[in-house]
Amino acid sequence: MIGIIAGTGFYNLPALQGRPSEEITNKFGTAKITRGTWNGVEIAFLTRHGSDHSVPPQRVNYRANIQALKDLDLSYVIAVNVVGGIDPSLKPGDLQLVEDFIDFTSGREHTFFDGVQPEGVKHVDVMDCYDATVRAAMRESAASLSIPLREGGIYAGYNGPRFETPAEIRFAALSGASVVGMTGCPEVSLAREADLRYAAIALVANPAAGLSKEPITTEEIGRVIEGASARVVAIIEGALPILDAKR
Repeated sequence: MIGIIAGTGFYNLPALQGRPSEEITNKFGTAKITRGTWNGVEIAFLTRHGSDHSVPPQRVNYRANIQALKDLDLSYVIAVNVVGGIDPSLKPGDLQLVEDFIDFTSGREHTFFDGVQPEGVKHVDVMDCYDATVRAAMRESAASLSIPLREGGIYAGYNGPRFETPAEIRFAALSGASVVGMTGCPEVSLAREADLRYAAIALVANPAAGLSKEPITTEEIGRVIEGASARVVAIIEGALPILDAKR
């Protein structure tokens, strides 16, 4: 089974229409997951914000979500992040593979090893959080479909739900970030702690704050997502049998 985590604009998958979701409860809370088959592969689909986008990014229960996927004994996890583009060469609708991250979030439950759990405190190497095999499968899928997919992305995570200030974006750019979002952290590091083979594809929805004279609006972001989401879905669909063959 392969996990798929998605957020803004990705509230269901056509292949899973009509499938009931199930609530999986663990010691960190409850995750709502839909299971089914897509392109011949068993998948578990989780949408971070809920099907009605009612959960803001700072209140997503990342630990419950990741623990639920771990308990399903998944082979791989593909995440989708809707982001702002910090790299000025990234345009709305561009797709970017993420290879590293900078976590500027605060106040979130960002580790399983908080000294409270029976496992105690552990220091986990996060040098390669985004799994090379999962990234390679998405790269191969995109190439076969002639869909441009940028590589080398560095994700900057901020709390939200407000958009970042121009000064925050300049700071992230100085740190080397190429895209910015609100839900990639601590999801990626928790996946690493849970030994999940996780990677993320980012959909650039808008230029980050200060890089355009136009204000950032949810309406415009929605239009970009609507126009580009089919390419994201196609890449994931093509990557599934590639990954399934490697299990």
